[in-house]
Amino acid sequence: MTVGLLGEVLGALPAPRGTWEKEALYVSAAGLRGRETPEALAARARDLPGITEVRVRPGGWLEIVVAVPGELLTGIEAVSHPCPEEGQGWPDFPRTWRNPGFVVRYACVRAAAVRRWAGELGVGGPFRPELLDGRWDRAVLRLLAELYGRRGSRDPGWAAYAEQLALAYHDAFEHAPALPMGDEEPSALHTARVRLARAVREVLGEALSAIGETVPDRL
Repeated sequence: MTVGLLGEVLGALPAPRGTWEKEALYVSAAGLRGRETPEALAARARDLPGITEVRVRPGGWLEIVVAVPGELLTGIEAVSHPCPEEGQGWPDFPRTWRNPGFVVRYACVRAAAVRRWAGELGVGGPFRPELLDGRWDRAVLRLLAELYGRRGSRDPGWAAYAEQLALAYHDAFEHAPALPMGDEEPSALHTARVRLARAVREVLGEALSAIGETVPDRL
């Protein structure tokens, strides 16, 4: 199930909510628009593949639980921003965790390195999104799910978003490795996390481009 397909059924893209640690939750105000009853929209959403539950809340709000949050990676494609936001870039130094620019650029570099090293270490095979079910993977997915809403916002806040996504990815890089370590054999989980790294690299690149930054592969 892609966010785009859910948006087509509801008439507008839903927004992610919560931490996604226990459930991948989206909310939608489509039921407030009056074109269809909230119950009718909920029934249509329930018929979509990959939807675990749709709850109708007071006022017509819908809460939609997705079974496999990792499936959103199949629909993520970076887009270019021809008119970057002015005055949103960061200084190059200091290259410490106190500098958001370093945090974001370093996350780009780490994600790019994962993709380079994956081939050398024999990581490959089909992408199984259901394997991205751990705490750290879900935290990154939760932030990636904000991409569509930010693209359509008058005030997307790309700089703050890039920092949040970068911090979540640093945690995942440290606690949920995408590459085999030592004598460990490459697994389907490694393949899934390499796919996650690719998405992070693309989305951070989009955010950096939007604020007039150069997207780095190395520092």
